[in-house]
Amino acid sequence: MFPEIPEPLIVATVIAFLSGWIVAKIGSFISSRLRARKEDPRDARIRSLEADVRVAQSAGEKVKARLDEATGELTEARKTIKERDTALGRQTSTVEQLRDDLRGSVKKTRELREELTERATENARSEGRLREVQTELSVVQASTDLLATGVLDYLGTDGDEDDVQIFKAGG
Repeated sequence: MFPEIPEPLIVATVIAFLSGWIVAKIGSFISSRLRARKEDPRDARIRSLEADVRVAQSAGEKVKARLDEATGELTEARKTIKERDTALGRQTSTVEQLRDDLRGSVKKTRELREELTERATENARSEGRLREVQTELSVVQASTDLLATGVLDYLGTDGDEDDVQIFKAGG
């Protein structure tokens, strides 16, 4: 069925096939070497840009993380500021209330001082009157003692009460 092919023809065909395959491999090897040497600058630029994109993406992620952290800190700071504003408002109202109380206390103190001054003045006047009364009382007491001892005698004969005669004791 198959025609008989001479043996030298088969060997020549196999040698031709193998030599073609070896030549193709060598050609492929040389052309890949030439391509590696003569690389397209656009490919290098693309690889460089891809590397820059990866670096920028990682830097962007770091910046985003810092932004998120700063946003959290800002939120905390705002809460703290609100709390401090609230506390400051309460303290301000407390200070105003204390000022009003202090003003009222100062006013009452002044009124009490004025009243105390008036009472002290009245007390001084009363002491002065008391001394006058004590002086009059001591004069009356002395007169009574003199009358009782007989040193002082009112003249009742003329009916003139202004005439007073003083007797010396023993004489």
